[in-house]
Amino acid sequence: MSVAFTKEEDYEATAADLPDRPISPHPNLVTPEGLAAIEAELAAARAAYAAAQTGDVKDDRTAMARATRDLRYWSARRGSAQLVEPVSADGAVRFGGQVTVEREDGRRQTWRIVGEDEADPARGSVSYVSPLAQAVLGRSVGDLATVAGNELEIVEIG
Repeated sequence: MSVAFTKEEDYEATAADLPDRPISPHPNLVTPEGLAAIEAELAAARAAYAAAQTGDVKDDRTAMARATRDLRYWSARRGSAQLVEPVSADGAVRFGGQVTVEREDGRRQTWRIVGEDEADPARGSVSYVSPLAQAVLGRSVGDLATVAGNELEIVEIG
C-alpha cells in the first residue's frame, strides 16, 4: 500500500488534548502579593483565551487548548484564594513572614513562607506546605527544627 493512502498521525490534535494543571488539595493561602500575582495570571489567561478565539481555532488547536487549560486553572485558584494578611510581630514564624535558619554546617539561609503558587525557592520563598515551612511555622528564635534529617536553628524572624 502506498504511503499516500495511510493516515498520518495528527500531532496537533494530540497536542491539543492537554491535561488540566493539577490543583493542590491544600487550602489556597495567599499573601497580598500572591493574590495580585494570581489576578495578573488570570488576566493573562483571559487575554490568551480571547486571542485564541479570534484566531482560526481549527488551525491552532494547541493555542486554544493551552489558553482554556490555563483559564480554568487560574479561575479555580482565584476562586479558592484565601488572603492572609501579615501578622504583627509576635516572635513566631508565620505565613507571609521571613525566617533565617542556620544549618549544622554553619550556612545561613533566609526564606519567606508564602502560598503554593507564589513559592520560588530560587528567589527565597517556599510554600507553606513545604517540609521546611512545616518544620518552622509557629517556632521562635533559638528553636531547633529538623528537616530531612538535618537540624536547623531559627536565628532570625522578620
